[in-house]
Amino acid sequence: MKSLLKLSVLAAAVTLSASGFAAEPAMMGGHGGHDHAAMSTPMSTPMSTTWVDGLVKKVDKTGGKVTLAHGPLENLGMPAMTMVFRVQDKAWLGRMKEGDKIRFVADNVNNVLTIVRFEAAR
Repeated sequence: MKSLLKLSVLAAAVTLSASGFAAEPAMMGGHGGHDHAAMSTPMSTPMSTTWVDGLVKKVDKTGGKVTLAHGPLENLGMPAMTMVFRVQDKAWLGRMKEGDKIRFVADNVNNVLTIVRFEAAR
């Protein structure tokens, strides 16, 4: 009878610890907590649609980049500053020139800060 009780307790302990272990990767972005980038930008999170005001400082059509002075990028945890962005569509660079005021949405696309939407400021 004692060995049956011990076996039951052991089986319950193994079951509980296995279910806790199996839940950990799901709670940690599916990577067991080792991939911090995946945790901060999970694949299932929809792209941000936070529009930000910006001022075009430089357009690099060859490089597919634009330098913008911009307001805070809350979705990326960045304060207002001037920085270089890639653009999702290089054709957009033909619609931008130094001194233009724009509104844009930026996101981290394959670890590159990228303008994913833009329009002329009204």
